[in-house]
Amino acid sequence: MILKLRARLGYWVARKLMASRWAVQQPKIWRWMEGQFARKAALGDRSAQSFYGHILLFRGQGFGAKREGIRLLRLAAEAGDAKAAYQMGVVALSEDASHGPDGAQAARWWKLALEAGHPLAATRLAQLYQAGGHGLEADKELAERYRASAARVGL
Repeated sequence: MILKLRARLGYWVARKLMASRWAVQQPKIWRWMEGQFARKAALGDRSAQSFYGHILLFRGQGFGAKREGIRLLRLAAEAGDAKAAYQMGVVALSEDASHGPDGAQAARWWKLALEAGHPLAATRLAQLYQAGGHGLEADKELAERYRASAARVGL
């Protein structure tokens, strides 16, 4: 109980410090903040997993940090986080040393993001099904359906 309360409080303070450029640029403070983000994410908090996963993916130092960021994003996406699911679709289409682009995985993640309410997911699905490729067959009917869905939300 005390550990969860401490994790919540530390996470809250660290998120408030994110607004301060000075705090983010101080190595000791940044390491403390990362520790708070990691602690809250390790407790299974979906929003903390998504937030810290994005930080590790885009600001993490080295391959291991990026892999951990992707793992946290995957956990958050599977728990229903729209931003994490959208980002997992982007990751699925990227290429690195461990895998090539995978259109079917990207479509799966973007469908989850769309169900969770991410506004750009329908647009990306429409583009993906329009062009096909990367292991996914082009489907003009699905592309039109997702394009209409994107138009309904103003995109």
